[in-house]
Amino acid sequence: MEGDKKSSSVSDVGAWAMNIISSVGIIMANKQLMSANGYAFTFATTLTGFHFAVTALVGLVSNATGYSSSKHVPLWELFWFSIVANMSITGMNLSLMLNSVGFYQISKLSMIPVVCVMEWILHNKHYSREVKIAVVVVVIGVGVCTVTDVKVNLKGFLCACIAVLSTSLQQITIGSLQKKYSIGSFELLSKTAPIQALSLLVLGPFIDYYLSDKSLLNYKMSSGAILFILLSCALAVFCNVSQYLCIGRFSAVSFQVLGHMKTVCVLTLGWLIFDSELTSKNISGMILAVVGMVIYSWAVEVEKQSSMKAYINVKNSLTEEEIRLLKGGVESNPVKDIELGETKG
Repeated sequence: MEGDKKSSSVSDVGAWAMNIISSVGIIMANKQLMSANGYAFTFATTLTGFHFAVTALVGLVSNATGYSSSKHVPLWELFWFSIVANMSITGMNLSLMLNSVGFYQISKLSMIPVVCVMEWILHNKHYSREVKIAVVVVVIGVGVCTVTDVKVNLKGFLCACIAVLSTSLQQITIGSLQKKYSIGSFELLSKTAPIQALSLLVLGPFIDYYLSDKSLLNYKMSSGAILFILLSCALAVFCNVSQYLCIGRFSAVSFQVLGHMKTVCVLTLGWLIFDSELTSKNISGMILAVVGMVIYSWAVEVEKQSSMKAYINVKNSLTEEEIRLLKGGVESNPVKDIELGETKG
């Protein structure tokens, strides 16, 4: 029992480490690939299509070699999820183009409370006071170190709303589908990636032309650009897998809160590698964000222990007579198949 708990903790840390390292790596690779000082490949939506195409290919090879198994998920649910996920990607790109960087960062920070509210509405999930305080501390901390100029316009605001709602719904749906169909993170990703890849590769060039006023057909591909595209795609596989893995093991809220560690890492690496300016405001915000993440981790652990104690108390409060009656009721009543509504033997 103790060994299983230790193994689970190691797996949790591994999932988070994979997500943070791959996410920060892909941001750095894309910065070199897309910046004017780099290779000026400004086709973000099409690049995301490449990411999912490579992820789908890895999933196909994994299934073919028997490394992973394929479980049934209704096609309409896969299409629904892919539509929401693509709206998230497109909405984020449009929000970044139409809004100031400050408002874009605020919209990203708003995902934490939005996810909380959506989980409360959809799954009747409640949060302790400690968790709420930790979320507020993280939001303030990341806001202090990232938000600068804030300019709002109607089109940008609408795009930001669509991006926030669709991203929050996408992350909640990942966890719901995994629980509903008892499917692993990689198996679910293998099913959704081909649909997302096909739709983004078809629509991506048009969306990118609208965003940057540049055509992919006119881009002069170099060996350096190809190398960074391949690096970005390789990192995207780990990033996508770890995202599904983290949400499946924890929750969408935990993924959002602890995911802001990536923001802290990106700011720090930007200062170390790209000589970006790091002010006292940035540093104080990062420290506050990290403190908030520590408080959140502690609060979630306290919630788990409280739930476990409550379960043990309820179990111990049952008398032997009540347990005997419960067992007798289960044995005397026929068991029904919930899926088919039929009585089993």
